[in-house]
Amino acid sequence: MEQKKTTDIGQEKVIEVKGLYKSFGNYDVLKGVDLDLHRRENLVVLGKSGTGKSVLIKILVGLLSPDEGEVKVLGQHVDQISYKQLLDLRLKVGFSFQNSALYDSMTVRQNLEFPLVRNQRKLTKGEVNQAVERVLDAVGLLQTINQMPSELSGGQRKRVGIARTLILQPEVMLYDEPTAGLDPITCLEINSLINEVQERFHTSSIVITHDLTCAKAVGNRVAMLLDGKFERQGTFEEVFNTSDERVKPFYDYNFIQ
Repeated sequence: MEQKKTTDIGQEKVIEVKGLYKSFGNYDVLKGVDLDLHRRENLVVLGKSGTGKSVLIKILVGLLSPDEGEVKVLGQHVDQISYKQLLDLRLKVGFSFQNSALYDSMTVRQNLEFPLVRNQRKLTKGEVNQAVERVLDAVGLLQTINQMPSELSGGQRKRVGIARTLILQPEVMLYDEPTAGLDPITCLEINSLINEVQERFHTSSIVITHDLTCAKAVGNRVAMLLDGKFERQGTFEEVFNTSDERVKPFYDYNFIQ
C-alpha cells in the first residue's frame, strides 16, 4: 500500500500544541508535547497503550486541563475560554468514538437527527431530513436510514457514527481507533471513507490508531508518541526508517511489508 500523498494541505494551523505537560499524581503522561495540525491535513497519532494519546485528545476538547503548556484549537486557547465559548468550539470539532456511540433505542435517522436538532433548533423538518440524507449518502448508507443500530454490522455502525459526527459540519475531525475490531476488508473501506471525508468536507483530522495499514493509507503525516513526547514526526517512511528500538517492535507487530 502506498503512502497517502500530501496534497492541498494549507499552511494555516488549526491546532497548535506547545510544551504540553500532564501528570496524574506521580505518573507523568505528557512530558513536553509539541504538535501542529494544518488545514485539510490528516495527521495520524501512533503510540502504545498508556502513552497519553487519549489524554491529549481530551485536553484538545477541554475535558482535561493541561498542567503546563499552550493548546490552541481553531485560534482559541482551550484552557482560557469561557464554558460557553468551549461549547461553541466543540461544535466545530467532531469526535468519532471507537465504539461508534450510537443510541441503541433510536433508528439511524433518529441518531443523526439528535445532535442536529439539539444544537440547531431553528431548522425545519425538511432541512433536517436533507442533512440526514446528505451525510448518510456520503458514507454510503442511505438505505439504512430506518434501521436500528442492532441491525447493522460493525463497519456500518462505524460509518453511521462518522455520519453523525459530520452532520454538524465540523472543521476538525478526531478519530479514535477507527478500524479497531473490524475485519481487514472493512478496515480498508473505513480508511477510504476517512480520505473521502477529508476531500469532500475539507476537514482537518487527527487519527489515533494502532493499525499501521490505516496510518499509511490515511495519514498525510504521522507522529509517534514516545516517552511522553512526539519524538518522531513526518511521512510514514520517515517515522519508521529508524533503528530506534522503541519503534521497530511497533512496526513488526503490524506485519507490514
